[in-house]
Amino acid sequence: MRNDNFLQYLHLHGIVFIWGFTAVLGALITIDAIPLVWYRMLLASTFIAIFILWRKINLKFKALTIWGFILSGLIIALHWMAFFGAIKVSNVSVTLAVMSTGAFFTSLLEPLFFKRKVIGYEVFFGILVVAGLYLIFDLETDYTEGILLALAASFLGALFSVINGRYALKYSAAAISFYELLAGVGCITLYLAIEGRFSAAFFQLSPSDWGYLLLLASACTAYAFIASIHVMRWLSPYTVMLTINLEPVYGILLALFILGSEEYMSPQFYYGAALILGTVIANGIVKVWKRKRHSKAAT
Repeated sequence: MRNDNFLQYLHLHGIVFIWGFTAVLGALITIDAIPLVWYRMLLASTFIAIFILWRKINLKFKALTIWGFILSGLIIALHWMAFFGAIKVSNVSVTLAVMSTGAFFTSLLEPLFFKRKVIGYEVFFGILVVAGLYLIFDLETDYTEGILLALAASFLGALFSVINGRYALKYSAAAISFYELLAGVGCITLYLAIEGRFSAAFFQLSPSDWGYLLLLASACTAYAFIASIHVMRWLSPYTVMLTINLEPVYGILLALFILGSEEYMSPQFYYGAALILGTVIANGIVKVWKRKRHSKAAT
């Protein structure tokens, strides 16, 4: 039985805080989105490989399973490219606000993948999310490209979560992430090679970019992914769900503090972002409540 251990609860908040900082790092790193993701996945897969060797984690899987990891790796690579691309053409606040739609996309994808019925309250919450997006779109027309890229990133992130959810129940988180990150690096490498993007300039990064990339790949990717699985041994799903929904809040506040005036948005933007985030939290609360009621009825 899970107990809400206070230290693990603080640990989880630290992890979510790190995830929120990821978007700020994306804005601070000066290279384009595709090279940024290539470096992130390459460095993160290296860090996780070291962890796997240290813990002697098994990497032997059936060929079909490995092909599934490769597909997931391609999806997460596309997700990160769209995510950082959105930050580059708009800003952190816009990107994170729109990324909050991930729960809405998940509610649409789960019935397709798990062959369950569409749930009425999810449709209602979906309408509220669309209303929040309308408030943002209606005024922030200068960020249209960033909003569309963030929507694409949100959809791809939801797709990745739904597909990866099945693997997480069966296999080691470190092994899954190693194969997926390595596959993502391979796909991006192939693209960059075909486009002739590899040159001496590609590998000439500023010291600050190297520092931010190492922080992004180690703390924000390799560590945060493995640690997020670890804390779930002590904390209830309800606690984890509510805390993770704070990621956009942490990210937007960090962006305002670190990046300053370029992150200031109109009041209507914050109304729309609050509506989306509030809907995501309400959706999680309803799901947990219905699950608990169903469990009591079953007993």
